[in-house]
Amino acid sequence: MALFPIHHPLVFIFGVLGNVISFMVYLAPLPTFHQIYKKKSTEGFQSVPYVVALFSAMLWIFYAFLNTNASLLITINSIGCFIETAYIVMFIAYATKQARITALKLIFLLNICGFGSILILTLFLAKGANRVRIVGWICLIFSLSVFVAPLFIIRQVVRTKSVEYMPFLLSFFLTLSAIMWFFYGLLLKDFYIAGPNILGFLFGIAQMVLYLIYRKGNKKVVTDQKLPELEEQIVDVVKLSTMVVGEVNLVNQFDNGGQDNSDKIEKKGLEVIVTR
Repeated sequence: MALFPIHHPLVFIFGVLGNVISFMVYLAPLPTFHQIYKKKSTEGFQSVPYVVALFSAMLWIFYAFLNTNASLLITINSIGCFIETAYIVMFIAYATKQARITALKLIFLLNICGFGSILILTLFLAKGANRVRIVGWICLIFSLSVFVAPLFIIRQVVRTKSVEYMPFLLSFFLTLSAIMWFFYGLLLKDFYIAGPNILGFLFGIAQMVLYLIYRKGNKKVVTDQKLPELEEQIVDVVKLSTMVVGEVNLVNQFDNGGQDNSDKIEKKGLEVIVTR
């Protein structure tokens, strides 16, 4: 059997395009980790987005090995595992003792115990098509929870009439990624791949529309006022994933140096991401 079975020429095209765009999204946190390396400190950044992104990549690799028609998922998620592992290692190296312990606990619970349990239970308690369906549903539900994360950013944009934390380019590329993986799953007739990306596409379009509406809004609206509700939402957003991490990272990349420390803390708290 070929490494990349092609039942339709467009399957390979959309799969490759999905790989390229997802790779760019994986690289979005680079400015953040360059800053961490320069300052030898994580400065309040959290490990959760990167640990969750690693867990997501591991899940999709497992699914792709079970469903041999989705081989192009193996390439990008293998790259994703490598990149996210590098991020996590650097985070642990420069984190405070408490942050390091928290990161290691999360890795143990999610990536070792969580993924290990899924692996063992599905391999020993399910067989054939049932195993593929079970793992597919796990991947689908996890991806849907990831795609819910932008709702908090969308709400913030509407409330503040500011797009400071929602850069257009990242929203655009995440939307493109959702489109590519949707058509890849559709042409493969794989609901578990195509399904979550419908939601990702809709949220991506919503974010771009909001950007066009509020792009001339006063950016100081967010940075000058306290948002008590936002602080309560940070924990929930962080738990959801990898997809919004890049948004904050790209914002940090274009930030002016004159912002105060409280602004930076608010931005770091909003880090979350994705890719599928």
